Amino acid sequence: MSGRTLVAGVGNIFLGDDAFGVEVARRLAEEPLPEGVRVEDFGIRGVHLAYELLNGYDALILLDAAPRGGEAGTVYVIDADLDAAATPEGPRGGAPVAPGALLDAHDLSPDAVLALLKSLGGEVGRIHVVGCEPERVTEHMGLSAAVAGAVDEAVRAVRSLLTREVRT
Repeated sequence: MSGRTLVAGVGNIFLGDDAFGVEVARRLAEEPLPEGVRVEDFGIRGVHLAYELLNGYDALILLDAAPRGGEAGTVYVIDADLDAAATPEGPRGGAPVAPGALLDAHDLSPDAVLALLKSLGGEVGRIHVVGCEPERVTEHMGLSAAVAGAVDEAVRAVRSLLTREVRT
């Protein structure tokens, strides 16, 4: 492998399909992965994820629910970059983190995490998002059938990205 890759599952297990990234990370953590790959469930600990990225990673594969207007259970693979994601015009329109701003450590979108990383002087070479169209993000535990059925596809997508990272 050309460097270090962090596979980060994010989401809230108490909000139904928002737990998609957490479940995919759990599945991947049980499997053998290439050297240099670290898988972790960050859940709602976005600040922790930003600080972990300061340890220097060549690539980030972010696992998350990704409402984009498609059919529930649709898996998306999105290549992003730190500069685009960390601005108000980023992929989800998240606001940048101003120096000294108060943060809710339990309510940081991926865009806000990347904005925080950038404001701390950190960077990551390549950013890939493996997301899934949620069916419902409401207060309950457990994935909907459509999203649960997409977990295997997401695991395959991550493995494909890891193979691509090995060649980079």
